[in-house]
Amino acid sequence: MRSGATFLCLVLCLIGFSQQLEQGSYDLLLNPDHPNWQQETPDSFDVKITSSKGAFIIKVVAEWAPIGATRFYHLVNNGFFDDSRFFRVRSGFIAQFGIPGDPEVTSKWVDRELLDDPVKQSNLRGFVAYAMTGPNTRTTQLYVNLQDNSRLDEQGFAPFGKVISGMDIVDRLYAEYGESAGGGMRLGKQQQMLTLGNAHLDANFPLLDKLIKAEIVE
Repeated sequence: MRSGATFLCLVLCLIGFSQQLEQGSYDLLLNPDHPNWQQETPDSFDVKITSSKGAFIIKVVAEWAPIGATRFYHLVNNGFFDDSRFFRVRSGFIAQFGIPGDPEVTSKWVDRELLDDPVKQSNLRGFVAYAMTGPNTRTTQLYVNLQDNSRLDEQGFAPFGKVISGMDIVDRLYAEYGESAGGGMRLGKQQQMLTLGNAHLDANFPLLDKLIKAEIVE
């Protein structure tokens, strides 16, 4: 009996610890000024994105775009992208994500703009960069290039990573809504996504693919 009780206690303690970690990450998401957001980022790292179509892996190389890579690393580590939607997918162009499902989290980050990184890699198929409306306006929205979009280079879109596995998954993300689910940052039609999150998207665009989890992998 004692061993059983000890095992049960251990399980409950682990569950409690996990919940504390999740709460800690959520608290950080609501506090973009916390010092943890300034911690050092690895020179390179892989991120596994699990979607409703399957998983794909992004290799991030900090040297390509260090400011963007640093933010991506910390957002992934704290669950920012988990349970969100691929809200803008245009076949033969891009697949965009990066608006949280929780509008309270969105409210803390929507205006947290980053300084630009110089463009060192081209927007070729599979490369990942931040969406933006002009100089120094990157926040949390990202896109994967579905084709050679090198014309975006001269506009300042600086890739920081590349899909190295599962690009076929990205190609299959639901694209029939096009721009109608809210479109890109420049269209000025994202307000309902920003203020209502998943509740709006799931009610009005139920076929959008889900970003279930993003995580750093070895």
